[in-house]
Amino acid sequence: MSKLRIKKHNHALNRSFAGDLSINGVLLLFGVFMFFPMYYTLVQALKPLNELWMFPPRLYVVNPTLKNFGDLFELMSTSWVPFSRYIFNTVFISTVGTFGNVMLSSFAAYALAKIKFPGRKFLFSTIVYSLMFNTTVAGITNFITMSALGMIDTYLAVIVPAWGSTLGLYLMKQFMQTSVPNAVLESARLDGASEWKILWTLVMPMVKPAWLTLIIFSFQNLWNAGTSVYIFSEELKTFSYAISQIVSGGIARAGASAASTVVMMIVPITVFVVTQSNVIQTMSTSGMKD
Repeated sequence: MSKLRIKKHNHALNRSFAGDLSINGVLLLFGVFMFFPMYYTLVQALKPLNELWMFPPRLYVVNPTLKNFGDLFELMSTSWVPFSRYIFNTVFISTVGTFGNVMLSSFAAYALAKIKFPGRKFLFSTIVYSLMFNTTVAGITNFITMSALGMIDTYLAVIVPAWGSTLGLYLMKQFMQTSVPNAVLESARLDGASEWKILWTLVMPMVKPAWLTLIIFSFQNLWNAGTSVYIFSEELKTFSYAISQIVSGGIARAGASAASTVVMMIVPITVFVVTQSNVIQTMSTSGMKD
């Protein structure tokens, strides 16, 4: 009888090892598939012009060169608006827009998830329905509204719509509802804590993976935002817009165009790498029960 049990136990261990090996193999395959675009982008940026236009295209570079990056920075230096201004605009818009989006989404999500008030379900349903509409649909309405508020041709024309993004609100609300036990909040209220103190000292630390994920989404969208129909002044344009203008000079600037793609993706990738451990937890719960 003991031998039979040992045999079953060994069989279970072998099957588990094979299963883990298969899962790791599939994950490795998907990882390579997802990494390939970044690899190919970097390879393209290191190719000289004669290799860039080779057909069929190669997945490797024979004579790597940094001339493409040199050409890009040389073109950047010839801009009539200092290129540091474009960089400042992008950093300012991305930082302020992301901060406001995270704060407003957190405040509204806490009210919708943990405070009972009339019309709460209807309001949340409206937010969910808004996710189905493309921003282009409301372009004319947004332009009229911003014009009436005097936000045309200012930073606010890009920052304020980022603050009102409903995707962040939906993400934060769902995470708070599943990961923050009501019993913890009730205990804090019995101890005399205000709603603001509960939000900052209890709720926000518990939903850290959610707002870190929101930071990535919001920052990436704002960082890659090109020219805006609401901004006309050249000194208010973003880094992405300046790059697109530089590399639109035709075939001769193909190398600079490939280098600009690498430059544009460095910052979002860095932000993701720094926060990836918390992002993975976003769709899971904290493990606490009511």
